[in-house]
Amino acid sequence: MSRVSRRTAVFAALVAAVAAAVVLYLFQPWKAFTDTRVEEALPTAVGPARKEAAPKQDIVPENLAEGTFVTHEHDTSGTARTIRLADGARLLRLEDLRTSDGPDVRVYLSTRDADEVRSGLGDGAVELGELKGNLGDQNYTVPAGTDLSGFRSAVLWCKRFSVSFGAADLTPVAG
Repeated sequence: MSRVSRRTAVFAALVAAVAAAVVLYLFQPWKAFTDTRVEEALPTAVGPARKEAAPKQDIVPENLAEGTFVTHEHDTSGTARTIRLADGARLLRLEDLRTSDGPDVRVYLSTRDADEVRSGLGDGAVELGELKGNLGDQNYTVPAGTDLSGFRSAVLWCKRFSVSFGAADLTPVAG
């Protein structure tokens, strides 16, 4: 092999190795074969005792809105609920969630409905955090001061590739 062809072969091998590393980082193909199950309990607050001798009572969280996930880029099912806890804190709870594991999947509240988020989250979307697991029940704290009335859906969004795995329309619960 001539000196130029050996140099070309080494250069080509280096380029291929760098390209493979970038592809592995971006796509994380092993996640197609892995699942992460999360089983978080719904938080409850304990109310004050009515009398010194009386036991404390659990205060039941208030269900504000809920909806069922629909599939977008990856098979997704489960329920999303917005909940107000006794102390006034609010959270988004995902129950019986089943979706694909993926790189950089985040949980959002969007002002768009579940069908519209296929084309983007829309203005005013609020990120609640990285998806904790692709299976099970999990809780995401809604930032204090966030007005939930303007949000129409909960979205599992792959930030790296700007695609929705799935979304759930949040319909207010009659109280």
